[in-house]
Amino acid sequence: MTSNLWVAKFGGTSVATYEAMKRCVSVIAQYPDVRVVVVSAPAGVTDLLVKLTQAHQSGVDIAPILEQIQNKINAILNTVHLVAQIKHEIESMFSSLEKIAYSLKANYSREHADELLSYGERFSARLFSCVMNEQGLKAAHVDARSLIKTNDFFGKAEVLIKETAEQVKFKLLPLCKQQIVITEGFIGSTKESVTTTLGRGGSDYSAALLAEAAGAHALQIWTDVPGIYTVDPRLVEVARPIDHMSFTEAAELAQFGAKVLHPATLWPAIRQNIPVFVGSSMNAKAQGTWIRATLPAQENTPHIRAISLRRHQSLLTIHSLEMLHTHGFLANIFTILAKHELSVDIVTTSEVNVALTLNHPSGGSSELLTPDILAELKSIGNVSLKVDHDLCLIALVGNQLDTTSGISGKVFQCLAKFNIRLICHGASSSNLCFLVSEKDAHAVVRALHSEFFEVACHRGI
Repeated sequence: MTSNLWVAKFGGTSVATYEAMKRCVSVIAQYPDVRVVVVSAPAGVTDLLVKLTQAHQSGVDIAPILEQIQNKINAILNTVHLVAQIKHEIESMFSSLEKIAYSLKANYSREHADELLSYGERFSARLFSCVMNEQGLKAAHVDARSLIKTNDFFGKAEVLIKETAEQVKFKLLPLCKQQIVITEGFIGSTKESVTTTLGRGGSDYSAALLAEAAGAHALQIWTDVPGIYTVDPRLVEVARPIDHMSFTEAAELAQFGAKVLHPATLWPAIRQNIPVFVGSSMNAKAQGTWIRATLPAQENTPHIRAISLRRHQSLLTIHSLEMLHTHGFLANIFTILAKHELSVDIVTTSEVNVALTLNHPSGGSSELLTPDILAELKSIGNVSLKVDHDLCLIALVGNQLDTTSGISGKVFQCLAKFNIRLICHGASSSNLCFLVSEKDAHAVVRALHSEFFEVACHRGI
């Protein structure tokens, strides 16, 4: 292992143009210990690739979509000075992409959809390697599919940790001694070398997995915002940056909708206690946020650290008198949901009711609870079901929230004029979360931020 090795990941906006890539190279040059660089697809490319995978359903003409992708990639390619090194390879890749796109529209499969979706990161990694060498930093591209091994659950493959660690040890680490290795985020492959993807936002997770396998000293996540804020600055203009967070706080934020980190990113870092830095490639001199196992010792650390918002939530309410003084009812509900791979975030119960939230991870409008699933739930017994949409999950994230007096009272007073559909408090010492309607979400977030960060922060709450 290379004990001082750092892994750096650059997001889609950071590699969206040739000039953006050059900025990333200048950032890397400031950190000699960065030996592995993970890149996302250029901003907008993955969205276009997703449209191609949906063409069999939508019937959309894929030629204009392919042209848009080619234009985005060529805009970078035609600016690179060392273009002769990769021009033929990029053209060959695009030709393959085109063939897969037309084949997929005629005969859809999840396996071929993953192959198609992989092209965004594959274009990006090859272009970025070329820009690195052009700017005087010796770099080599290593295909992430030869490093990150997964099962064959196409669309959101599960990583095989042991097999990935072996590939990193034998294929990646020896190269890091002579040069910087550039590789793709988001993609991997099965043991049979069939391309897989890790789900949207999976590039952060890829970087964390490689950092874990390489025994990295630190992991950098470079994005378009200078660190983690008290709330999304797009929602509240006076949001403040946070210089340090604990793993627990950052994991809660990511899980409950903060877009600056993918929810799975921190688990590999937590397992190996690898500090994680989040910063902006567009403003590398900004302070950024360090995430570590424990916070630096300081007085008056506020109990409320940040607020997150997750949109596109559904609320399923199940009513049945058969719940009364019986056992196994909840087990039956979760068995059905698990069979259909539906993950539940929050659950509240009464004697004859259970309410639970479901997340639409893609932000789409497709119905998670299909008629078949609802029919299965009704088959449990004498059950009535209600499904509500257009809801948002808001979480107050911090520490010792279950043992600190006064926080709940301030929350309820602050939100007195809003209708709160569901509340969860006490299951975790690090979050207090509740469900509100989409139309109230922004106002609720602004009210909470005003109370805990603009008015009461000096009281250390």
